[in-house]
Amino acid sequence: MPEKRFEVRWPDGEVESCYSPSSVISQYFRAGQTLSLDEFVNLSEQGLKHASKRVEETYGYACSSAMDQLSRIQRKAKRLEAQDALQVHIISVG
Repeated sequence: MPEKRFEVRWPDGEVESCYSPSSVISQYFRAGQTLSLDEFVNLSEQGLKHASKRVEETYGYACSSAMDQLSRIQRKAKRLEAQDALQVHIISVG
């Protein structure tokens, strides 16, 4: 189950390399994609929970690193949500 990184550009211009324990995250994001902040957070939650579940199915325990990444994404989004028309750009998945 190869881990993947997906690089995003947040609405404030910050670029972040995000971690997924499974390549399943590629089903949720693609390079060049632009998403609303809410959509990005929702897809991150779905994709990282899916990835963690795959780890659990294989190794018998959930992936805490995936849940830590989701928490970082949610905290960052919460700080930005007061602004209007926010979009997150997916730079790369791989």
